[in-house]
Amino acid sequence: MNNLKNFYKNKKIFITGHTGFKGAWLTSTLIEFESKIMGYSVKDERTKIYKKICYYNKIHNVFADILDYKTLEKKLVKFKPDIIFHLAAQSLVSESFKSPVKTVQTNINGTLNILEISKKIKSLKSLVIITSDKCYLNKEYVRGYKENDALGGDDLYSASKAGAELIFNAYSNSFFNTQKKFGYATVRAGNVIGGGDWSANRIIPDCVRSIKVNKNLIIRNPNSTRPWQHALEPISGYLLLGKKLFKNKNSLSGTWNFGPSVHKSMRVKDIVNLFFKFIGVRKKVIFKKGKFKETNLLKLNSNKALNNLNWKNTWNMKVSIIKTAQWYSSYLEKEDPKKMTSKQIKEYFKLKDD
Repeated sequence: MNNLKNFYKNKKIFITGHTGFKGAWLTSTLIEFESKIMGYSVKDERTKIYKKICYYNKIHNVFADILDYKTLEKKLVKFKPDIIFHLAAQSLVSESFKSPVKTVQTNINGTLNILEISKKIKSLKSLVIITSDKCYLNKEYVRGYKENDALGGDDLYSASKAGAELIFNAYSNSFFNTQKKFGYATVRAGNVIGGGDWSANRIIPDCVRSIKVNKNLIIRNPNSTRPWQHALEPISGYLLLGKKLFKNKNSLSGTWNFGPSVHKSMRVKDIVNLFFKFIGVRKKVIFKKGKFKETNLLKLNSNKALNNLNWKNTWNMKVSIIKTAQWYSSYLEKEDPKKMTSKQIKEYFKLKDD
């Protein structure tokens, strides 16, 4: 994938939510690609984790709220990006029950701010809005959700992501389609794993915490099926789409799924067992029903990306879990997380050391 590095080298990339789990991996990848990066994120507990896994001093970091329209506009207009990746979000279903207003404001109004300001950025060539597979109306299709399936959500996190998609669609039809200044897309990915995720109520971080404190692991829904993949899988899709939109803005604008084959989704308990196996730890797992309703079956149909972008997973599920276990093993052994992150990015994209 050196063609991606060649394309992104010296491109000016603006990333919102760059201190989050997926945002940090995207930022780290673009650092390896030698892009000129401005990251924009609210300063919170994730910032310390971001600084541990990412060579943050190689980019311009802005710590501000995505809801702060004036600051966001000022930074974007001054930076003059070629490409925007919008990841800033309240990204946990469980948190939406505790903070419903914050969830809706961040996920909908934050996206609205990016869309509105993007109209004013003359340098912009590609706009990629990252939402979620949770944006789909929960029908638990075995075939996997397709990009034109109905949007919705029984919880506020899902509804907020669906709302962001609807706002994007309205902006597309009202402004972007007629102005034709840049390529634009929303992207929906499934559950991602990988090193550096310490979020509450996520399965791999919960596994690692159980190892650190030497306690049993409690999981809520052992038989829930998700389209698990390493974080670098959808990120490679975002980067590929960003490149394609840059060069061919009219034909590829729209909505895209980036997930593993519908035949390769796995249950929560299978992920847990494999992770403990590869990290070399035995743990007792306790099943305890969660307080909130969660989808039992969630799959994505990514045939559009396969057929139009030639995108597909590089690492299968076993390899993804092994890479995740290796990252956390390195961390638990007090090795530098930045080096492991960089090493795995180079392995994934087959980059050569300088």
